[in-house]
Amino acid sequence: MADPILKIENLVKTYPNGVRALKGVSFDVQPGEFLVVIGLSGSGKSTLLRCINHLHDPTSGKIIFKNQDITHLSPSEARPLRKRIGMIFQHFNLVDRHSVLSNVLMGRLSTTSTLKSIFGWFSETDKQKALEYLKLVGIREKAHLRADQLSGGQQQRVAIARALTQNPEILLADEPVASLDPATCHVVMDYLEKVNKELGITIICNLHFLSLVRKYATRVVALKGGELVFNGSPKDINEEWFQTIYGEGAKEVHVN
Repeated sequence: MADPILKIENLVKTYPNGVRALKGVSFDVQPGEFLVVIGLSGSGKSTLLRCINHLHDPTSGKIIFKNQDITHLSPSEARPLRKRIGMIFQHFNLVDRHSVLSNVLMGRLSTTSTLKSIFGWFSETDKQKALEYLKLVGIREKAHLRADQLSGGQQQRVAIARALTQNPEILLADEPVASLDPATCHVVMDYLEKVNKELGITIICNLHFLSLVRKYATRVVALKGGELVFNGSPKDINEEWFQTIYGEGAKEVHVN
């Protein structure tokens, strides 16, 4: 087995108000995995991803990325890290009045001078790459439309293309289909799977619905109250494990 691309070791996150969102979480991520994190709202899923991407600073523990300790970084050190560990969110964070292509190119801002970024001067190479990623997620023909003319699922695909322009080695997806209708969920997840399989990018994705988890995940970790309670194959999440993760009396909701 290859060295893990990411190691989480005894990770703790305590917020200033005293809430302990993560309580000593540990697991490894292998290159090329499609790892899904599950758990109730408030279980620590989003905090975990935000610690990995340094949107939050961990309180203690370690985050090791490709054998480099990235647990505590200054803002200037965190910026280049975010190019290698990209992130998409539940809310798409697009600029509505800008074109789809312009929104995708915003993923290149960290490598473009301030003056060029103000005027939208991107290289032809950047533009061609952006168009390639729009084609990969199935909306190349929408490149010159305003972002607010797209459906929610299409906007999330723009967000995926934008993250890909950073050339990430890991893509974090924080509830990427939570605000979409069930029919659109599978479309967005299919494209994330395509990114994983065709580009070889490791995916770590927070999800609620086990029907999606079973279809897309190569492995699952489950959090409950900030603690790791499951680490294994999605096929092993039987009714007993479901009740352990989600609580007695919880009912599974299927997304068809």
